[in-house]
Amino acid sequence: MAEQVTIFFYGLFMDPEALEAKGLRPREVRQAYVERFTLRLGKRAALAASRGGRVYGTIMRLTHAEIDHLYSDPSVAAYRPEPVLAQLADGSGELALCFNLPTPPDEASSNPEYATALQAVAR
Repeated sequence: MAEQVTIFFYGLFMDPEALEAKGLRPREVRQAYVERFTLRLGKRAALAASRGGRVYGTIMRLTHAEIDHLYSDPSVAAYRPEPVLAQLADGSGELALCFNLPTPPDEASSNPEYATALQAVAR
């Protein structure tokens, strides 16, 4: 079996059904959050450092090949992996990779269509 990596997703990729529709097999999907970030919306979601921030999402396990496939799409090709400590509901933490833009959208950016889709996934 191929090695699996824990990923923290905070945008539309946090929906395991959407990933399955792309041919991926997300495993061990759990709700989580990361501290010291805030969510910014541009064309897609991104994280920005924020001393008192918290961003909710999911962690799951994917293989390296699945991650490469997912981030080969031109719409997310600029995202880069960085390590985060994802906090779980039981109070534990788990190291995860989080793909983020090197330069997040500015605070004035918005994307109402993406925000509506993200709210539906978050429910």
